[in-house]
Amino acid sequence: MKAVLFTQYGTADSLHYAEVTKPTPERGEVLVKVRAASINSWDWELLRGIPFANRLSFGLLRPTRIQSLGCDVAGVVEEVGSEVTQFKPGDAVYGDLSHEGWGGFAEYLAAPVKALSLKPDFLSFEQAAAVPQAGLLAWMPLCGKGHIPAGTRVLINGASGGAGSFAVQIARALGAEVTGVCRGEKVAFVRSLGADHVIDYVTEDFTRNAEQYDLILDMRATHSLADYRRALSPTGRYIMEGGESFRILQAILYTLLDKRRFSLLLHKPNRGLTDLEKMLESGQVKPIIDRIFPLSETVEAMRYFADGRTRGKVVICVCNN
Repeated sequence: MKAVLFTQYGTADSLHYAEVTKPTPERGEVLVKVRAASINSWDWELLRGIPFANRLSFGLLRPTRIQSLGCDVAGVVEEVGSEVTQFKPGDAVYGDLSHEGWGGFAEYLAAPVKALSLKPDFLSFEQAAAVPQAGLLAWMPLCGKGHIPAGTRVLINGASGGAGSFAVQIARALGAEVTGVCRGEKVAFVRSLGADHVIDYVTEDFTRNAEQYDLILDMRATHSLADYRRALSPTGRYIMEGGESFRILQAILYTLLDKRRFSLLLHKPNRGLTDLEKMLESGQVKPIIDRIFPLSETVEAMRYFADGRTRGKVVICVCNN
C-alpha cells in the first residue's frame, strides 16, 4: 500500500510517499481502508519537532513511535481483529487517532476500536475527517462542562483555522457575542462563519483596545498571559489550546496561581463526539474545508497548511482507494 512516511523532523520536504506493508489488525483492532484524513496543527508541530514535549513523547532525535502523520481519519472497515464486536466489515467509521498511533496519511491503517465511531450518513468522508480533533477542541471549552450562557462575550484568537472555524460557529449557535481574531485577508471569511466582530491582528492588538471578554479561546498564543489578563472581564476566563513551549509553561504557571481564570486545555480524543454530531446534523455547525489534496500530494498540502493560507481545514483524500 501507499503511505506518506514520517521518518525525521523538519519541513514538509522531510515527508516521503512510499510503498509499505499493509498492516494486519491485532486483537481489539480493525483494519480501515482510509478514504480521507485531515491536517491539524499538531501534525505540523510534530513534523517540526515542537514543542519539545513532542520529542519527549515521540522520539528525541527522530520520530520512533509513529510511522506516518495524520490523526483525524475517515474510512471503511475492511477487516476486524479478534474480540471485535463493535464494528464489522463495510462499516463507515471516523475518529481521532492522536493517542493511538496516528497513521492517517496512508491507504490503510490498523486502529483500536476505542478510537473510532460510526460515521454519520450526513457527513461525507472528507467532512468526517475534518471533524474529530478540530471540532472537539472547539466544543470542549464551550460545551464540555455545560453550555456557555447566551450573551457571553467570547474572543477566539486564531478564528480562521480548523479549531477556530468550529469555535466561531459553536459559540454563535449558543448565543454568544463572538469576536474573531485573524489576518486581514481572512476577515470576510471569519465574518461569514457568524462572528459579530472581527479583528485584524496586523492592524489592531486586541489586548490593548480596552475591550474585555468573558471567555478567550486562544488557538495561537501570540501574546503574554499578562496581556490576556488585561483583555479579560473581572470574572473572565482564558483557555490556551496551542502554542510554543514557553507559552505553555507560562500557562501552566498561571493555572497554578489562578486556576479559576487561566487554564490549558488538555485534549481528550473523541470525548464528546456524539454531542458534537447533534450540532452538525442540525446544520448549526459544519466542517469548513478549504482544499482537498490527493494522498500523493500530501507534501504540497503540508506546505499549503504551513504557509498560513488555510481557511478552515485541509483534507487529504485517498482518491484511488
